[in-house]
This record gives sequence, C-alpha cells and structure tokens, in this order.
Amino acid sequence: MRSMWKGAISFGLVMIPVRLYAATEQKDISFRQVHREDGGRIRFRRVCSIDGEEVPYEDVAKGYELPTGEMVVLTDEDMADLPLPTTRAIEVLQFAPAEQLDPILFNRSYYMEPEAAGARAYVLLRDALEQSGRVAVAQVALRQRETLATVRSRDGVLVLETLLWPDEIREASFPFLQQDIEVRPQELMMAASLIDSMTSDFNPDAYHDGYREALAELVEAKVQGMELMQPSTVEIAASPSTSLADALKASLAAAQQGSRAGKNEKEAKSIGTKPHSAKALEAGSDGSSAAKAGSARPASAKRTSAKSGSAKARSDADSDEAESAKADSAKTGSSSSRTSRGRAGTTKTGTARTGTPKSGTSGSGDEESSTAKSRRKAS
Repeated sequence: MRSMWKGAISFGLVMIPVRLYAATEQKDISFRQVHREDGGRIRFRRVCSIDGEEVPYEDVAKGYELPTGEMVVLTDEDMADLPLPTTRAIEVLQFAPAEQLDPILFNRSYYMEPEAAGARAYVLLRDALEQSGRVAVAQVALRQRETLATVRSRDGVLVLETLLWPDEIREASFPFLQQDIEVRPQELMMAASLIDSMTSDFNPDAYHDGYREALAELVEAKVQGMELMQPSTVEIAASPSTSLADALKASLAAAQQGSRAGKNEKEAKSIGTKPHSAKALEAGSDGSSAAKAGSARPASAKRTSAKSGSAKARSDADSDEAESAKADSAKTGSSSSRTSRGRAGTTKTGTARTGTPKSGTSGSGDEESSTAKSRRKAS
C-alpha cells in the first residue's frame, strides 16, 4: 500500500507520528467510453464556454457561482491563506463510547502506521482504547477539507474513520411518519419470532458480489471469443395480496422449517447416515407405529373370540344338563327317544367343541357322564 497522508496524532501533549493508508477499495470493473464503430477512446477536453478555446489544467481555477449568475474566482493563493491547523495533525478532542456514534455518520476508513520514533506511544494509545472500550473523537484535514473523525483499534491497528458533519445528514421527512399506523400485538410477536429464527453470527465472507463475477465472466468470454449465452432471469411471480399477519406466519413457518431441516442434517451427519427429509422421518415413525398397532389388533381379536366361544360352550352345556334332568324326572318315552335325546345332546356338545377346543372338551365330558347316568336309571 502507498501512504496518502503523513502527520501526527495529537493526544494531549503526546505526539505520535503516523502515516495514513486507505483501508478500503472498490472492486468495480472499470470501463472506458469508446467509439462503437472503431473502439477509439472518447476524450473530454476542458473548453471555455466563452471563447471556445481549450484550457490547460494549470489555468483552471475554482469558481463560486452567485444566485445572479456572476462568478467569484478563487485561486490557489487564495485557498492557501485559509487557516487549517489540522493539516498535519489528527487532534484528539474527546473520548466517547462507540455505541453513541450513529453509523450514518461514518464516511471513509484509513489505517494508521506508526513511525519508528512513535511506535511505543502508538501501542500505548491502542491498548488504552481497547481496555476502555471507547473511541477517540478527533479532527483532521484531508485533501484541503477539515472533518471530524474517530480513532479506534481494529486487529491491533489504529483506524481513522472520517465522519460527516451533522448538517450533512439529510432529514428523513416522509408522509407516512405523520400517519397513525397501527401494528397489532400478535403481528409484533410473530415479527420478533421471525427475527429470532433468522439471527446468527455475521460472517461477511459468506456473501459475494454476484453481478461483478458475472460481469468478469462476460468480459473473459469476449476476450476468448466464446459464444455468449443470454443469462436466464429469475421471474418473480406476482403474489396475491395477503395480510401482514399471513405474510409473517408464512415467513416464520419457512424459517422454522429451514432450521429443522438443518438440525436433521446435522444429526444425520453425526451418526454417519444420509440425511432424510422431515416428511420421510415422520412417515417412517408413523409406519412403524402402524405396524405395531396392526400386529397387536389380531391378537386382541383372537382373545375376544376365544372368550366369547368359551362362554357360549358353557351356556350350551348348562342347557343340556337341564334337559337331561327333565328326562330323569319324567321317566317316560321309548329307548329310541332316549337314544335320539342322547344323540341330540352329543350334537350339541359337538357344537360346543367347535367354539373353542379347550372349553368344548370339558363341556363334552360333563355331557357324556350325564347321558350315561340317565340311561342307567331308565334301564
């Protein structure tokens, strides 16, 4: 880097000799104005509007135009007589908390490098600023213009940031400021939630100038003689008019979905598996639950069927015993009728056995013993 100013920091009675370097630069791709037909450069000449003659640079002076149209001419000698005490000094006026400075005041930034003789005082001021958490408010003249500035520490280097004067800040006078616009509490809560969901540490390296990169590719393609393709443009579809609350809800839902997807991806990476979408995870969990529920239902249905079959068998056995008791008390009828009754009892017992094997077996044994007793009594 090449220094653009040389002077000293005036810190009370301490003088710290420093050099100033531009801390920022524009990365724009510069172009020349040329003639379309042959590529010749377009030159601008300083021509006097009165006599039409070209004026050399050394004959150019500064002029202040009056409201009447008359011109006041100021030469370099006139400008040299103006008092600029801060031409070669950065005069520290006071110290103030950094948060009290509105960022709209900041103009340009410069690195300050100490001269060998002032390195110790330079480091002393830097460390004192870092420990205090304050910035120095100073006044300096750069390029024949006096301005306010701040001195602060950044990455071990003192940085001079020029400020705009308060009367150089335009007043924000817009009609909507005079209107009584109501914001609902629930909308404010959703907006706060949206801000929280989108809050993260700022990393400037995560952003880049896409337009400048595309412009550089365009120039390179022209240089290489490649066929240029028309870049596709992103068309923004006109969204239907929605309320502010609906827009906030949709934005908050999208932000939360993105955070959940990122969390699932991190968890998948931590266990060494491929990340799945939220829908797939939900479907998998529902499917396993459904399978468990499905396997449980048939077992319960079987148990219910077995219980009902057992109860039916017991009821049939009780009715058969009652009929046998009536036959013993009557002691009438032929042996064929007794036999048919016995067969009917056997048939009913067989029906009971069909209900459930276990309950049917016990009922059949009881029925056979009752039938045998009735036969012996009848004979």
